[in-house]
Amino acid sequence: MTKQTIRLLIPQWQGGNNPNYSFGAELLAWLAPDNDQPLIHVPVQAYDGTPLENENGTYGRKQLLEQLEAAQHIIYAHKPDRIVMFGGDCLVEQAPFAYLNERYAVELGLVWIDAHSDLVRIVGYDYGHTLPLGNLLGEGDEEFAKHVKVPLKPENVFIAGLEAPTEQDTEMIQRLGIKTAGTQELMNSMDSIKNWIKQNNIKHLAIHLDLDVLDPKAFRSLLFANPEVPYDFSAAGTMQFPQLIQLMKELSEEADVVGLGITEHMPWDAIHLKKLLGEIPILSK
Repeated sequence: MTKQTIRLLIPQWQGGNNPNYSFGAELLAWLAPDNDQPLIHVPVQAYDGTPLENENGTYGRKQLLEQLEAAQHIIYAHKPDRIVMFGGDCLVEQAPFAYLNERYAVELGLVWIDAHSDLVRIVGYDYGHTLPLGNLLGEGDEEFAKHVKVPLKPENVFIAGLEAPTEQDTEMIQRLGIKTAGTQELMNSMDSIKNWIKQNNIKHLAIHLDLDVLDPKAFRSLLFANPEVPYDFSAAGTMQFPQLIQLMKELSEEADVVGLGITEHMPWDAIHLKKLLGEIPILSK
């Protein structure tokens, strides 16, 4: 029986309070290989120049909740077997992965490939994209977490590529017993993920890929690589393209991949070129 796979384009930017995430998502969807998987556009409120309001500790809370519900409605209307997501900020993963966890229950594992845990709120950084994994586990932000009907079991989550976890990250990871592996460990061996899959009898995988797991010196289309703003690279990813490709291929061999989300694409060169083209009079008339 043929399994139904849908692609979701979710150009959400409010979770990171950066309108450039929308363009990054659209470009991801355009770059992806063509096939017969339908591409469905999840409605997202476009940036109109109005600053987001900080509502109860999260910028753009109202818009984010509305977009979360819109994604849920689309997913439940289609009832797909597999979902591919092109985002947008990391919070776009919540609705698709919550659905897949309902569908595949204890046989679903989630591999969170990310330089950051996305488990806990960062003090002084009131953005929704810091909490999607926490929400999926039934923790995180209470208002978002209540949209997860069946929270993920911590033992069915593996964080890969984690760099410089905060004290709060470490506390929650240890409290919940979540398995993790840094980039250096994975470069030496992927046995930790393979053993986790076998030990937990995981048959299906959902994979979150935050592109910021990549080394910004090797891949410049990342928030950390903004040529106009100096960033502290201590929390940036260190994974290289060959290593990431190998990881994705080996995961696909170990279990049935039913979900893939790719997020946080920030193509600075294309963003600046698009702005330049918009300023050229003959092109705007």
